[in-house]
Amino acid sequence: MDAVFFARLQFSVTASVHFLFVSLTLGLVLFLAVAQTAWTVTGKSVYERAVKFWGRLYVVNYGLGLITGIVMEFQFGLNWSGLTTRFGDLFGPALALETLVAFVLEVTLLGMWIFGWGTLGKKTHLTLIWLVALTAYASVLWVLVANAFLQNPVGFEMRGGRAHLTDFGLLLSNPHLWDPVAHVVSAAITLGAVFVAGISAYHFIKRTTETELFGKSLRLALAVLPVGAFSTVHFGMMQIVVIEETQPLKLALLAGDLPRAAAIRERLSAQLGPADYMAPDWLASLFQAMQGVGFALVLVSTAGLVLLIKGWVIRLRLPLYLLVAAIPVPFAMVVVGWLIREVGRQPWTVYGQLLTSKAVSDMPPLTVATSFTAFTTLLVTLALLDWWLLARYARRGPEDNTFGTPLPTPAPAPTSL
Repeated sequence: MDAVFFARLQFSVTASVHFLFVSLTLGLVLFLAVAQTAWTVTGKSVYERAVKFWGRLYVVNYGLGLITGIVMEFQFGLNWSGLTTRFGDLFGPALALETLVAFVLEVTLLGMWIFGWGTLGKKTHLTLIWLVALTAYASVLWVLVANAFLQNPVGFEMRGGRAHLTDFGLLLSNPHLWDPVAHVVSAAITLGAVFVAGISAYHFIKRTTETELFGKSLRLALAVLPVGAFSTVHFGMMQIVVIEETQPLKLALLAGDLPRAAAIRERLSAQLGPADYMAPDWLASLFQAMQGVGFALVLVSTAGLVLLIKGWVIRLRLPLYLLVAAIPVPFAMVVVGWLIREVGRQPWTVYGQLLTSKAVSDMPPLTVATSFTAFTTLLVTLALLDWWLLARYARRGPEDNTFGTPLPTPAPAPTSL
């Protein structure tokens, strides 16, 4: 095993774990913003209590996810000096903007939201959570601007062995950008909806007295889930057209058309020199699994919407257990989607411009293996801690002293949506 293997493995693990945190953050923040809007407009304490309950889960996940993001930043300078030396001046600014948005602006706004309970006006406090949501999605946009360049390098010219930006507009109009942005946003909404619905369902299974809070949360989640599921499938399929035009070998592999893939590989070898331009064939199985789960979520979300009628989702009981069991599914799928997008362009780091073998830092395999072990241990520890804390606070239920001044304990409400 060489340095390339360990560097790729380390980046895959780091990016996958970090993306789990990011996806939940993106999904939950919208539910927080909607719930707080309802509280500000109606003045009903149930919405404030919902914001505090889901807000605590959001803050726990965000705080630990922020650490994994810092680990991600070390990847490029540590293991990928070939990439940063040749193309860092071009995609680096997009990552710098993402860092400024996520690690400066978003954190500042979130801190003001956390410590602003009871001191800021309701409308000001509401504005803060919507700005947190806006900066969160802006952060994703800049990450995908950089990633889209790796998938389809545009708007640059090579001078002295380094890429120099010539047209910033081409970066923003990259065909590998906007459908993936919509796909990631839709997947995050789907994940957030399943997460909120699953935890709400768990409390109904346990015969909670907080039926009003979790009833409204369940209704909102099941109403939003079809939008997220349908959009995720739609924008996922839209990317196939772009992949066919810019990465035909990847599409042939995903479709399982090995003869066509072999023909394209031979043509690339003739044009660019002999090399193994084929990505791993197991990507086709992952692609099929992702498609199957995507269409299954569409059906499940439609059924969930129907079962909201007269509260059948609660009365039948079985849907509640299915919603709890479904919580891990979208988390697994966002990792699968990332693997398909990233591993599918191998052996290129910058497609058609820089092979992965040339992008890795010149380091002994033992050094990279040591780095991989240390960072993976840290990331796995953070992920396990995150899930433990989320499970603990989710099972505990609402606590009104989470933020700001404690509220009076409400009387039990009837079991209903």
